Amino acid sequence: MKVLAAGDIHGDSRVSKKLAEKAEKEKVDLVILAGDITSPIESKNLLKPFKDKKQRVVLIPGNHDSFATIDFLAELYGMKNIHGYSINAQDVGIFGAGGALEFDTSERELFKTLKKGHDALKGLSKKIMVTHMHAHNTISEISGIRGSKAIKKAIKEFKPDIFLHAHIHEAEGIEEKIGKTRIINVGRKGSIIEI
Repeated sequence: MKVLAAGDIHGDSRVSKKLAEKAEKEKVDLVILAGDITSPIESKNLLKPFKDKKQRVVLIPGNHDSFATIDFLAELYGMKNIHGYSINAQDVGIFGAGGALEFDTSERELFKTLKKGHDALKGLSKKIMVTHMHAHNTISEISGIRGSKAIKKAIKEFKPDIFLHAHIHEAEGIEEKIGKTRIINVGRKGSIIEI
């Protein structure tokens, strides 16, 4: 399965248009949007380019998105908000949790939400975990923003093949590993991932 993952669009429809074109060119099976889709810029038809190109999209809220706004956008454009939920895409389980510490969620809520999504994926051997925020003691902490201990715990406990996040713009494109889990800060340019 081929995925285009991105985050931190921040309401810029020009970015979403470029991402939709990239997804089409790369012939991806799924687009994953890792939060901060809206705000501070608000533009019309923000996610319409993905719908126009008939791309399958899953998304989660970031710290700049309200949970209600992401639910609304998902329903409006026929997408799936995986905050606390999961999907099976070509026998790959994808689960996630939105928000960020010090904005709209707690460590306890993050872990509980990730566990809820993960628990629905029993029987699938390949998994992708998606959050907006980064994990504690990872390279993305170069920004000075402490990562989440709950996300780190989820990586160690659930052992996803891939963990995708955004949130730290300065660390866009950085990859590392925790155990066998490949960690990618996807950023607004987007990363193509095959699993």
